[in-house]
Amino acid sequence: MTIKDLREGIQNWKFTRERIINLTIGLTAVLIYEFLARPIYRPYIYKNNINDFHLADTIGNSLGTIATVFVLIALFGQGRIQNIFLIKTITISVALYEIAHPLLGKPIDLWDIAATLLTGGLCLVLYRLIHPNTVNKERLIIK
Repeated sequence: MTIKDLREGIQNWKFTRERIINLTIGLTAVLIYEFLARPIYRPYIYKNNINDFHLADTIGNSLGTIATVFVLIALFGQGRIQNIFLIKTITISVALYEIAHPLLGKPIDLWDIAATLLTGGLCLVLYRLIHPNTVNKERLIIK
């Protein structure tokens, strides 16, 4: 991708069905985190000492990764190949951010890194399921 491609992508940006679906998934993840997970689920789990296999600890990273991936591909993605590349790049970037936490004075949480990588993989699978590769109908196969 060159600067020229980026400029053309910005000038020709359209609100497509795929972008709306991706944006909806991303914003839904934010809403679930802000209105259910953080104020209700996490305090309930901690208060009652329930072992939820670290879900309450990592739910911010999990839903945050989903939100980051789908909002960014909705805004900047310019096709299937680039969207798949962006999903992988965003997932690795969020994991690297977690690894860099000591620079911010915070400890590294291996559960958060694992949750980020696992959720990034699930985002890739979800993207491929929601937006299957379409067959080029103009191409004729002559035998």
